[in-house]
Amino acid sequence: MIVVVMGVAGSGKTTIGKLLAARLGCEFLDGDDFHPPENVARMAAGTPLTDEDRWPWLERLNALLRERPNVVLACSALKQAYRDRLAQGLERCEFVFLHGSFDLIRSRLEQRRHRYMPASLLESQFAALEPPARAIAVDVAAPPERCAEAILAALGPAAAAAIRGGARVK
Repeated sequence: MIVVVMGVAGSGKTTIGKLLAARLGCEFLDGDDFHPPENVARMAAGTPLTDEDRWPWLERLNALLRERPNVVLACSALKQAYRDRLAQGLERCEFVFLHGSFDLIRSRLEQRRHRYMPASLLESQFAALEPPARAIAVDVAAPPERCAEAILAALGPAAAAAIRGGARVK
């Protein structure tokens, strides 16, 4: 099973995704590590990415996911079309939507240093966000450990056991 931990910048995708992967005993991938240099340069300059900028990145992430039966991926996946592309061709892909208030997430972004994502892009992320109709929704006002526990509970014991055992879950 693939678990995609999604949300705007600063929602805790990497922190919670790493906790989740460790508890499931599976690989963790951070979508930020796979952006092409042009995307990184645009974001570092404070320029929001367009759909055209994102498609090659999403294609690359989908290819990586198709190579791995069990992985947790941290990826913004802000729009439904992006989520559809990420999940294309996968047997089972669960989305986890990390959400919180603009003020909470902005305060977190202002307290951290990301290698290229400035806090100034948060408004564009919220503007582009299409909350998923089907996802495990987790409010990030809770501590990361509690968020990871809520995700594990929502995935259910069969899915968690299958991931831990390396089996494919249908």
